[in-house]
Amino acid sequence: MEERIRLFRPAFGEAEKKALCDTIDSMWVGRGPQSIAFEERFAEYVGVKHAVALNSATAALHLGLVCAEVEGQEVLTSSLTWVSSTESILLAGGRPVFCDVEADTLNIDVEDMERKITPTTRAIVVTHYGGQACDMDPILELARAHGLTVIEDAAHACGGLYKGKSLGSLGDIGCFSFQATKNMTTGDGGMMVTNDEAIATRVRKLRWCGITKPTWERFRPGQINRSWVYEVEEVGYKYEMTDLAAALGLAQMDRLEQNNERRRELMAGYREAFADVPEVQPLAARDYALSSCYNAVIRVEGRDELYAHLDADGIDSNVHFYPNHLLKIFRPYTTRLPVTEEVWEQILSVPLHPLLTDVEQRRVVASIRSFVQGAQGSSTQAVAG
Repeated sequence: MEERIRLFRPAFGEAEKKALCDTIDSMWVGRGPQSIAFEERFAEYVGVKHAVALNSATAALHLGLVCAEVEGQEVLTSSLTWVSSTESILLAGGRPVFCDVEADTLNIDVEDMERKITPTTRAIVVTHYGGQACDMDPILELARAHGLTVIEDAAHACGGLYKGKSLGSLGDIGCFSFQATKNMTTGDGGMMVTNDEAIATRVRKLRWCGITKPTWERFRPGQINRSWVYEVEEVGYKYEMTDLAAALGLAQMDRLEQNNERRRELMAGYREAFADVPEVQPLAARDYALSSCYNAVIRVEGRDELYAHLDADGIDSNVHFYPNHLLKIFRPYTTRLPVTEEVWEQILSVPLHPLLTDVEQRRVVASIRSFVQGAQGSSTQAVAG
């Protein structure tokens, strides 16, 4: 029996094992030197002045929205995203205003976003869906015209580019995920990046219960004149990243570009395989962007039937995502989103990760093709009958 093909798999090796063991042997596993090194390296990689390591992208979004002072204000966002993107708006006291998406990229529709700006709009959260960049120039222009904070949800987008610039570096705040399925992983974790020193300083306090001088700064080995004294200036959260996670992140950064290139090769393979199958439409790739290719999403009629077909063939797939505005918790903010409501019932994520082999990808393609051919045959028989 053939081995099941997984939708996502983390790519680990001896370097990750050694990084974890070395950190354990150091006897300092909370936030410390590994976390600081990870922040410095990630900031340089993205091309920003500040990176703040956190325990999730959700924490990054929440603290970014707190710094944007959205309490009691409206925040424009996409409905077709992971629920924590919208939950973060509620956690920060804001009111989500859902915007429609482009049918071929599933990124936010800028024209719909512009229509929904009101005097109480305070910020925009843009999700780079699947690692494909939103068209940031008109978004940033619109934000400047209305005095809005732009927060990039770059959870899918580590290593992606927009006109040569790293995703996450274009807005006021960028938020990254290192959850287990992402392009690079720390097991779970996140990073907030910004060029605004005041934002970075505040987030560093907020991530550790509002404490002005965290543990490593007070008690690091070899420090002269240690002092336990600290102050708390505002209510904070327990959002710090540990050194165990950061050590894993540093090792993962060494393979990020190579892994992303493999993702792009596989995505190109899907595009080529389905070029002559009009029933299967991969999402569009824009000329202004280099996608990180987090997931491989296709549009197809009979999505749920294809899901069951792939499952029977030993192939994982999933739907990314259930539109937030249709979920019970967000019903007070629901609205009509025609494109989102049509497209989401057609989308399916199929296997894509650096460990996926060419042979496995051919199995996936063959299974999808057989489904399409079977559907065509059923349709022909129904017409003939």
